[in-house]
Amino acid sequence: MLTVAKKETIFTKDVVLVMAASFFFIFSNMYCNPLINGYAQELGASSAFAGVIVGMMSIVAMFLRPLAGNMTDHFSKYALAFLGGVLSFIGVMGYVITPNSGLLLVFRLINGLGYVLCTVCMTTWLSYLVPFNHVGEAMSFYGLMNALAMAFAPAVSINLYRVIGYRQAIIISALASLLMVITVQFVGNRAKPDRQRAKQSAGLHLKIIQRDSLPIAALTALFAIPYFATQADIVAYSEQRQLSIAVGAYFFIYAVVLLGIRLFLRNQFDTVPFQPWLIISTVATVFYLVMLTIMKTNWEMALAAAGMAFGYGLIYSVCQSTAMMLAPESERGLASSTFFLGLDIGMTLGPVLGGIIDSTMPVKYFYPVMLVIVPLILLIFFANRQKLNSAVNRH
Repeated sequence: MLTVAKKETIFTKDVVLVMAASFFFIFSNMYCNPLINGYAQELGASSAFAGVIVGMMSIVAMFLRPLAGNMTDHFSKYALAFLGGVLSFIGVMGYVITPNSGLLLVFRLINGLGYVLCTVCMTTWLSYLVPFNHVGEAMSFYGLMNALAMAFAPAVSINLYRVIGYRQAIIISALASLLMVITVQFVGNRAKPDRQRAKQSAGLHLKIIQRDSLPIAALTALFAIPYFATQADIVAYSEQRQLSIAVGAYFFIYAVVLLGIRLFLRNQFDTVPFQPWLIISTVATVFYLVMLTIMKTNWEMALAAAGMAFGYGLIYSVCQSTAMMLAPESERGLASSTFFLGLDIGMTLGPVLGGIIDSTMPVKYFYPVMLVIVPLILLIFFANRQKLNSAVNRH
């Protein structure tokens, strides 16, 4: 009797729930980021101290990523995600009730601890819920959920706080963290580590990075620099150039184009080697940096946003899935932390580099200077080309 095989799908109940939980968590953190600086100053912080408060999450993340990665490889992914979600909720609720900027810094640190645990753990958890030959597709949609949260959360918070004030607006972020905690309760597979492997590795020293994922972290950092510089400075950049454009729509266009890319390429991330993706993203990065340099109209802004989706948005998922595929199963948590370490570095260096360029050069050089990342990207890739291209063959 002739039978027709069912098409394998990655969208099980557990996968959907983990992706939803990740969306709520990223939304919570990205929602607060544009508000913290102004809120800290409203509470009495100086401009310099407000900057320290804003940066505390990235500082905590960079130092604790390796610890979080090792914990993820030795403990239940559910337990760590739950702990991270609770810490995030406590931190954000602390923002709401804090009477001064000193306590705001403390709650920012608590929120940072939750951020580290959840970003590393949720990625690793998802990789355990899908067949290994579909990790690329899973990471593509996981990255899409994160990108949508990153794009929409700031737009909501910026508009809402102007109407109801900082404290009331931040409650939305706390509710998102609470939804994340509730959602993970319904995931059946809690991704507990193999006990035998845990015993075998119990005597090993704490590992700082996953070695095979180090080139991925470096590439992620470089691609992230102009993205986060744009996220921080595009409004000021357009004002300095006196552009009559709808700059508020930039990241909305980016999110819509990215959604189309991810849906169209959903199965390709598991079969196409690293090199074609890197070439596409590098060319797209050059394109959007040039478009941001010359833009004068909304059409040129839209083309820049679309180029960013093909540049940073595409390579983000490719790097994330490649890190998972290169690492042994027992080190996926460490690989995830190594990938996010690169992201943390790019998230920190982008605004810093943007500030340096803005204070030392005319505004017309803001984006051309960032083209310096292109030869660095190519140098790192060609030094590790064989390893990176082999990742799709390790299924």
